[in-house]
Amino acid sequence: MLMACATGLSAASNYFAQPLLDLISRDLHIGAALAALIVTAAQAGYALGLMLLVPLGDIRDRRRLAVTLFLASSAFLAITAASPSGPVMLAGTILVALTSVGAQVIVPYAASLAPESERGRVVGIVMSGILLGGLLARTASGLLSALGGWRTIYVVNAVLMAVMALLLARYLPRVRERAADGGSGLSYPALLRSTLALLREEPVLRLRSAMAAFSLASYSVQLTALTFLLVREPFGWSESSIGLFGLVGVVGVLTMTFAGRLNDRGYVQHVSGLGVLLLTGSWVLLLAAERSLPWLVAGVIGLNIAQQAVLNSSQKVVYALRPEARNRVNSAFMTTFFVGGAVGSALTSVVWGSGGWPAVCVLGAVLGAVAVLLWLTERIRAVQPSRRSGGWPSRRSAGSLTGNSTATQDT
Repeated sequence: MLMACATGLSAASNYFAQPLLDLISRDLHIGAALAALIVTAAQAGYALGLMLLVPLGDIRDRRRLAVTLFLASSAFLAITAASPSGPVMLAGTILVALTSVGAQVIVPYAASLAPESERGRVVGIVMSGILLGGLLARTASGLLSALGGWRTIYVVNAVLMAVMALLLARYLPRVRERAADGGSGLSYPALLRSTLALLREEPVLRLRSAMAAFSLASYSVQLTALTFLLVREPFGWSESSIGLFGLVGVVGVLTMTFAGRLNDRGYVQHVSGLGVLLLTGSWVLLLAAERSLPWLVAGVIGLNIAQQAVLNSSQKVVYALRPEARNRVNSAFMTTFFVGGAVGSALTSVVWGSGGWPAVCVLGAVLGAVAVLLWLTERIRAVQPSRRSGGWPSRRSAGSLTGNSTATQDT
């Protein structure tokens, strides 16, 4: 639970500015275009952190790395809160996002601490912190800005991140999980090259990264287009009401632990398959939601549950591939994952302008259908070798694909 709270605070720092852009632009006397770059800066900084900092967990003590990143993030939040101009605000945002990947250092750390039989549940709990942080950040920043201005949320989170760094230093166990080829002798450039090499060497990692990326792309279509839908008739909602509607996503977070338990019992492929099918099917509900709030709520809840099921089951699979390189695996997986989300958002902006909500629903369904095809491809690859050997794969061995890397490739 401490790890979940820590990851939530860390992830939240990347979303504070989204409902505050108008306040920030007026206070710092910057244009709307420059203010909008603050959101882009957060995304870019986070992507850089995933690629450049998360792999360090394989050659450095993960506990110390996490604490260092939390302390650095606290300092950069304070700098952002004191920004006198737009360029300083942008620089602070990039640095905060860069160091906020401390959350992605903690996730594989938690996976390393958990026994195989409980890894899915443990990762689900810690990941729920990240997801809740992202969901609640906008609401918290809006409320605190009404009390003390837009800088208040940055000051508060700077203090909380510093406190959390002290708690992590005090309570996280000192564990050095390193295999003989764990990468402790690698230079930093070689470490980064080996992260990219994992995508080439591990077909399961490639498939699961692509599946998760397309699922997030489909989910991001809804996130991007929802505001466009709700501000117009027949809804006509205000920005604050739209922000509160985002809390519907909490339902998806609540299902993560349940999905994790199913994954631990060997039902990874079942959870993944139901997830990608629900993801695609939810867009049928959303197609009918253009003028119906109940259908909209049902479709959004379906997307949230589906997205978390695909993510949790995929993490269960990829974290078992190379225990000695778990941070590099996480770096490759999560970078691909968030690239998928960015692509989904970009496509939505184009499609909305040409076809509105119906075209957006088709886009989301198509991206979900690609995730279904990737899941079927993984199933076929798992079944065909077993047929040649004269038997069917067991539910746990072929269904979950959670053996070590060598065993998975041999199978």
